[in-house]
Amino acid sequence: MTLDQLPHGAHARITSVAWETLAPEEALRLRALGIDEGAEVSIAHRGVFGGADPLAITLGRMTVALRRVHAAAMQVSLEEVAE
Repeated sequence: MTLDQLPHGAHARITSVAWETLAPEEALRLRALGIDEGAEVSIAHRGVFGGADPLAITLGRMTVALRRVHAAAMQVSLEEVAE
């Protein structure tokens, strides 16, 4: 499953990123934000007015806006969250 397909509120770990599909400056910015393999993420919001773009993802204590095309380049695996 890719990050853009992750259900709202589900927690996942990024398992791989197809960096070659992203522009180098975009890849650099995402890595600077900590969006890379091994990061734990969840979808906080989807789009404006019901649209699909952008996504707001929760990464640690940050909420980051992410274009859908960038999220589609990231493979994720679902994580269980202890409550």
